[in-house]
Formats: sequence, structure tokens, C-alpha cells
Amino acid sequence: MPSYPVNHNLYIPLWNKYKPVLLKLMRGATEAPQEYQFIPHEFRDINPKERGGHAFKLEAHKRRPQNNIKMSVVAQDLLDILIKSNTAYELMEEAMYEFVMDKQFKLTVTRHEVTNEEEETVSNQQEEKSPETETEENA
Repeated sequence: MPSYPVNHNLYIPLWNKYKPVLLKLMRGATEAPQEYQFIPHEFRDINPKERGGHAFKLEAHKRRPQNNIKMSVVAQDLLDILIKSNTAYELMEEAMYEFVMDKQFKLTVTRHEVTNEEEETVSNQQEEKSPETETEENA
């Protein structure tokens, strides 16, 4: 069974179009949170009946989401574009990035420094949620 909803990849072309903007926002977030106002019709034209709307929050570090994005195809597709970018990969290795898009289609990108202690906690949480563990819990 796929882990993504059936309509996964709908937003890939749109995020790919804005990849240079996303990378610029990520670099700029070193100084302060960055904002970008998207044009609503670009998202609505792709999927006007997006369940739960187009707003989302994605926290990403080391190519992995740090929060649950299973219900947001928009966030899943954004992460997919980011993990395929060498620049975004390097930036996400250094710090955690938070991407928040509100109902008015304003994207805010914030960089959060990750201490060694936090990194260990994240690694431990990922190990705890490994497929073997989930299988055991569901059995």
C-alpha cells in the first residue's frame, strides 16, 4: 500500500518552478525568517478540492520530515523537491527548516539551529519509529 495519497506528485511541477525561490528563502533564513507570497490560483488550479486546503507546516532536517505531513500532499511534494536538490540537502544537513504556508498562500521559511543533543533526540525518535517497531506495535 502506498504511503502517499493517490494524487501525490500533483504539485511537483509547481514546486519545481519555484525551486530557485525556495533555495533563496532557505539561504536568507540564516539571518531571519523569510516570506514569499504565492499566487493562489496556481495552487487552486492544480487541485481546487484539496482536502484540508493548501495550508501546511513542514519541518525538515536531514532529508526527513520532523512532523507529520501525511495529510498534506502539498507539503509532501515540497519535501520531494527539496530532497532532490543538492543545495537544499546541504542546508538541511546543517539545520532544521520550517516551511509554513497559511491560508492566504504566504510561505514562511524559518531556519532552526540543531544542537547535538537535539540531533540525538531526533535520531532516537526515528529509530523508535522504524518499520520493525511499527509492525510490532500494530501486531
